Amino acid sequence: MAGNISNSTAPISSSLSKLQSLNGLFAIYKKQGPTSADVLNALKEALLREAGVENPNPRKRRKQSLKMGHGGTLDSAASGVLVVGVGNGTKMLTTMLTGSKKYVAVGELEHITRLDIEEKLKSFTGDIMQVPPLYSALKKDGQRLSVLLKQGHSVEAKPARPVTVYNLTLQEFKPPLFTLDIECGGGFYVRSLVDDLGKALSSCAHVKDLIRTKQGQFTLEEHTLHEEQWTLGDILRSLQSCSESEQRVDCTTPAEADS
Repeated sequence: MAGNISNSTAPISSSLSKLQSLNGLFAIYKKQGPTSADVLNALKEALLREAGVENPNPRKRRKQSLKMGHGGTLDSAASGVLVVGVGNGTKMLTTMLTGSKKYVAVGELEHITRLDIEEKLKSFTGDIMQVPPLYSALKKDGQRLSVLLKQGHSVEAKPARPVTVYNLTLQEFKPPLFTLDIECGGGFYVRSLVDDLGKALSSCAHVKDLIRTKQGQFTLEEHTLHEEQWTLGDILRSLQSCSESEQRVDCTTPAEADS
């Protein structure tokens, strides 16, 4: 009987060992709805189940069997590239936060012409000052502002801070909707951009859809793993080792999580 137990547990131990030996970065697709933390926990749970871990609880911080984190929060209403660090790759996630990112944002704004928007976009390109939105990953007294707001607490806006916009173009204009192509540095908030654009046009604008299409070297089309690809084999094929990632990551300006 002892021999049977040993044979049945050997593949599980081997799979878990391979999983725990991973070190590097890869990208997954985050869909609309769940938070970035929810998506990361679902990924960890899927991998641990595949490795044979019974009733995995990825939310338990003590005695974690799999070291994993993500490099830049996408809010629950946004989708797109979410960079994940595993093993020693988690040490590089701060670098991913500071690197270049690209977004496609669909906004809504009434009684404005295409020329009006294109003219105002010029003032939001380059090094600018931006006030982060209240619903963000920023924290006060250790708690996220978004969580405090949902709990009914009064929250003051954070002061404006410098951010960089490398490229900002109007991709499509179908009133009242408009689509922006954005390339920015770390710490930039697309929702604040659209809100500020509306104010600059003496109107009110908000984001209808937000997709992160690129983060660092990881693109939506080429690198993201969808849920059906959250397997050890798929991750091994797409994993960029720490040394390889360090050579390729585009590091620009210091930042915190954004979307």
